[in-house]
Amino acid sequence: MLWMFSICKVVFYLLFFLSVFFVYNGMIFIMSSSVVFLEWEILTMNSSSILMTLLLDWMSLFFLGVVLFISSLVVFYSEDYMGADYNINRFILIVLLFVLSMALLIISPNMISILLGWDGLGLVSYCLVIYYQNVKSFNAGMLTALSNRIGDVAILMVIAWMINFGSWSYIYYLDWFLNSYESAIIGGLVVLAGMTKSAQLPFSAWLPAAMAAPTPVSALVHSSTLVTAGVYLLIRFSPMLNSFITTLLLVLSGLTMFMAGLGANYETDLSKIIALSTLSQLGLMMSILCLGFPGLAFFHLMTHALFKALLFLCAGCIIHNVGNCQDIRSMGSLSIYMPLTSSCFNTANLALCGMPFLAGFYSKDLILEMVSMGGVNIIGFFLFFISTGLTVCYSMRLSFYSMWGEWGYSSCHSLSDEGWYMLSGMLGLLFMAVVGGCVFSWLFFSTPLLIVLPMSLSMMAVVVSLLGGWIGYVLSTSEINSDLLSLKFYVSSVFAGSMWFTPLLSTYGVSKDLLLSSGNMIKSVDQGWNELIGGQGIYVSLVGGSLFNQSWQNNSLSTYLLFFAFWILVIFILFML
Repeated sequence: MLWMFSICKVVFYLLFFLSVFFVYNGMIFIMSSSVVFLEWEILTMNSSSILMTLLLDWMSLFFLGVVLFISSLVVFYSEDYMGADYNINRFILIVLLFVLSMALLIISPNMISILLGWDGLGLVSYCLVIYYQNVKSFNAGMLTALSNRIGDVAILMVIAWMINFGSWSYIYYLDWFLNSYESAIIGGLVVLAGMTKSAQLPFSAWLPAAMAAPTPVSALVHSSTLVTAGVYLLIRFSPMLNSFITTLLLVLSGLTMFMAGLGANYETDLSKIIALSTLSQLGLMMSILCLGFPGLAFFHLMTHALFKALLFLCAGCIIHNVGNCQDIRSMGSLSIYMPLTSSCFNTANLALCGMPFLAGFYSKDLILEMVSMGGVNIIGFFLFFISTGLTVCYSMRLSFYSMWGEWGYSSCHSLSDEGWYMLSGMLGLLFMAVVGGCVFSWLFFSTPLLIVLPMSLSMMAVVVSLLGGWIGYVLSTSEINSDLLSLKFYVSSVFAGSMWFTPLLSTYGVSKDLLLSSGNMIKSVDQGWNELIGGQGIYVSLVGGSLFNQSWQNNSLSTYLLFFAFWILVIFILFML
């Protein structure tokens, strides 16, 4: 009977029932327009109170419910995926700490408790990224941790600035800060923190690097935790952001969306393609938030979490079955060997592309329609719609290589939809990836809104999606794909495929000159002049003096005769004077 009480099952039941509880209460709160504050005063000093505050409204309850739901299925999935790991109990406990840090961030309207959750996410994510201990994981973990530390410093500066107002509960000051220089300072720091945590340009390099973590962790990180923390914080702070900050963030997030979509079409690593699609969707959330629609950004945040977690779990099952190979060129015909996994994978891919009546359709189509109705200039319009076409393009390319193309791996193989726990986790998310979009749409937008657009703009999303799918199919089936690596396309393919050189700028670009200068400093100062006039120089002079002094004190007849002659000479000179 011990199998019934494994840590994965216990944690799964706990998180699942908690998720049901929070979603149920979120439905009650949104229908009654209720908000609950729970405050515990820890310390009061010089009129500044340190309060532990919990904010329970429909947004925090729904998001917390979705995070716990995805976490429960990921933990259940880990029963099979991490089953051979001797330290699976430690792994599950670290994942629980990760979820707890995200939950603390979600329900906190106080900057101190937000910092606890924010720093908890950074610390635990480092522990999870380096879980498989090798040089690549250590480098990826260090890049992740140091990139997120920039945002942590920004949050600390916000805390330091808000002490002027007597409280760290930002939610009380959102209206008072409006159109003031305080809002510009605090809003700019919060945007910097959100950009680092959500990997917007120029801090995008750490997101694909974090794929060194186990696949269940990637499913959590890229769907509802860590990378979404920055978007969620900016949604909460959205009334405080002025026009200059939002315009700057709109440009950067739009470029991030375009850069990630373009780079995914050059990538051949299955996990990194899905990671770049996460980066693209984060740019979409940030962009629509900057246009003044935080509700739409939150809606897409919720729907994206469902199908992106499913996409990662399916990718993990595929990698697990094909002998830990992640190159999509070595896959193919998986729809024959793994039909159930392939069905879940393609459903999640279609939801990502915005296939009608799947989860992604309700949020992406609404976002594109609001962009068409808004006052976005031609560059912003181009970035939104071209990025949508690129999403369909790399999704079609990924599906063709892995599902429908020719088998490219070993001739001796055994593939099947094995693993009941894996399949159960995927099927649970499959259900939500199909119905989650319409359910959240009915709950969040209970009042119907009329969107009136010309036929050309109404069909624009369909046209760019079909065009992107056709280009992805052509790239996968023709010889153009191999020509991209030829000499004339080499520079452009390296530029696009390397995320516009952001990994080089974040690693070698930052560290190379500093390490060279510090090396020269060590050689010239610490191991050079400091040694010459410091420890080693004093040591050499003392040793020389000691040896010289010792030579005079040896019982040597020649030394005594030399001394005798020297004093005779001295006495003779004195008498002569």
